[in-house]
Amino acid sequence: MSPTLTHSFNESAAVDRLYRFLAVEGITGQEKAIARAVARELESVGVPRRAIRHDNANERIPLPTQTGNLIVTLPGTHEGPRLLFSAHLDTVPLCAGVVPERGNNRILSRSDTALGGDDRTGVACLVTMAATLMQNKLPHPPLTLLFTVREESGLFGARFVDPNDLSGPVMGFNVDGRLPSDLTVGAVGAERWEVEIHGRASHAGVHPEQGISATIVAALALAAVQRDGWFGKVHQDSGDGTSNIGRVAGRDGKSAGEATNVVTDYVSIHGESRSHEARFARAITRAYRAAFTNAANQLPNDKGRKAKIKFTSRLDYHPFRLKEDAPVVNHAKQAAVRAGLQPSTRVGNGGLDANWLVRHGIPTVTFGAGQNNIHTTEEYVDLPSFLAGCRMALALATSEG
Repeated sequence: MSPTLTHSFNESAAVDRLYRFLAVEGITGQEKAIARAVARELESVGVPRRAIRHDNANERIPLPTQTGNLIVTLPGTHEGPRLLFSAHLDTVPLCAGVVPERGNNRILSRSDTALGGDDRTGVACLVTMAATLMQNKLPHPPLTLLFTVREESGLFGARFVDPNDLSGPVMGFNVDGRLPSDLTVGAVGAERWEVEIHGRASHAGVHPEQGISATIVAALALAAVQRDGWFGKVHQDSGDGTSNIGRVAGRDGKSAGEATNVVTDYVSIHGESRSHEARFARAITRAYRAAFTNAANQLPNDKGRKAKIKFTSRLDYHPFRLKEDAPVVNHAKQAAVRAGLQPSTRVGNGGLDANWLVRHGIPTVTFGAGQNNIHTTEEYVDLPSFLAGCRMALALATSEG
């Protein structure tokens, strides 16, 4: 068994750091302020300014993004394979206006917002790790710290990072979750899709038969999807997964339908398909496409005209599954034991930056650091778990064992 971790760190400073990061607004796509705060904190604990930089992933991300990923490259105190540590800078929009407040072994939101522990716990954990290494001059191999942008809106920072900018790490550790003892070694893949239904407007009281209701086409399609078992938890002979309907809107994101006396001529619907098998995620998406096409054919107007369907989809992220005996999984298990934890491996049903890091050729294990009730106004950070996450990161980075 690996020896117990002997290195300590300043727990009070770690909690203070987390509190400061939670107070910096940085919803997805608007990460400039939190990136600046993290860079300043890294410099203050002894990381050379030349080791801290931004990439240009924001120029490749297809949504407006203030800044690129923040990348920190540290030489090792001894030779060895380079390790990657990652966390994401952004929070969900529900965190806008957050005011963190300390409670009994917790930090929570004083305002009617989410807190942003997802993933400021990971960010603070990695900065604490770097501070401890630098200030205590602890032995460690070469390290790269990656703080990604736009994770919450589609894992974009990890997707568009150039692997060449990471200096060749052989394994990665992503801090994003609840318990540091839970080692996520696999995750679901996902597709996102959108359908535009172009019907035909007419006076709903005088000549409703001349119109084609985009709303009814949508209703017929969604009813068929639910009836045939493609909505929610999906269990088919060909596989298992999940799907969901998200935004339903009219033009320019406004209401679908503008008046009760006009047959609605346009509806757009956004949804997602998920599965641990990429082919089955595509099968779910195909089922939705077929349902909308079939629904349009069921509702001609008095002239035989039918609604037009424009259905588009894109890959959000690939599924992955690391082997239990993979070097990165063994390293994580040994580090957890050294940190005083009882590790267990799991496979997640949500997307992680690890999905894309694995796709980039960097086998990556994800562990938690105290997030609870994320994406809700009841969110809080459990401080003992956060500190355990910091110990876990330190155990992973140091050369013992």
